[in-house]
Amino acid sequence: MPDASLDSGASEPGRGSWVVVGLDNGGTTNNATVVDPAGRFLVPGLLEHPSRVREGPDAAIQALHSSFTGVLQATELTASDVRAVGLCSPGPASATGIISRRGSTNFVHPAWRGFDLRSAVEDRLGVPVVYNNDGNAAGLYAHHRQFGTGASSRSSVSVVIGTGLGGGVVEQGQVVTGATGTAGELGHVSIPMAGLLEPDQPVPPCNCGQSGDAESVASLTAIETSLLPYWLTRVPDHQLAGVPLPDAARRVRGLGEAGDPLATAIFRQQAIAVGRLLTIVANILDPDAYFVGGGVVEAAPAFREWFVATVREHTALREEAAETAVFALVPDLDMAGARGAAMSALAGVTGRD
Repeated sequence: MPDASLDSGASEPGRGSWVVVGLDNGGTTNNATVVDPAGRFLVPGLLEHPSRVREGPDAAIQALHSSFTGVLQATELTASDVRAVGLCSPGPASATGIISRRGSTNFVHPAWRGFDLRSAVEDRLGVPVVYNNDGNAAGLYAHHRQFGTGASSRSSVSVVIGTGLGGGVVEQGQVVTGATGTAGELGHVSIPMAGLLEPDQPVPPCNCGQSGDAESVASLTAIETSLLPYWLTRVPDHQLAGVPLPDAARRVRGLGEAGDPLATAIFRQQAIAVGRLLTIVANILDPDAYFVGGGVVEAAPAFREWFVATVREHTALREEAAETAVFALVPDLDMAGARGAAMSALAGVTGRD
């Protein structure tokens, strides 16, 4: 795997050179980046467009095409400069980018079930496309940023909290995909609820059909459908009472940053859920590092540090592991998915691990 690094001062590609584009297809927005053969990212920050995934595949593929053309315009490149595209999206999906026949938290439109996302994007863009689950892509980027030249001898696990809960497992510098591509779907691991939920709090359902898995607590969807409605029954005069739930759920993070007790209670439950999830992971994989990313930590430093510390507090590690394991934020946060997707595609082009 090339040791990609951010170099906002990288020179423009010259005649005969080429680049790889990374596209992160999210539940609400797409993010795009460009990486050159030396592993330098030519986009220093977020470059977002609406993803339109809830409108179904046709609208979403058009939105990805708009993201592709937008990032090329921003970097003064053309489609002929692009050797490959790295694409990532929320799962569950196969290793080749076929969305689960059961659907997913983000791909709720019926036409998504069993849809071949990778092939559709490749046909639309006319460029080879390499697919990764978004949690895998973010985890791959975090792993290589953390360990650098030592990445090939280390392992890590990433949890990315957004509309759903994504996960990524990296072993010896490589993403673990599993037999069907769904390895690392950590959001759908069942976790103990005793002591996490209040005594009268219902066990929350997940969009996957289970109840009481990690995503049913640690996701924006969980805030909207379960956690916030419950806590508003405890604090009926709260400022979010009467606000439409989708709008109210998006405001919870800002209130958490401000120290609002109701919002803090919600995020504490989410952090405990992630800690319990990582406790299970630790006993199976014993990784060198645990990364936490996603919208919940796209916040003020004090809040995100509190959140990660609470995750660490509720991750029960053996003494030896506790002495050496790294707990950290996914670096570059919302940019990590697109960058990891681009790194994966670049490795495919260059043939380097």
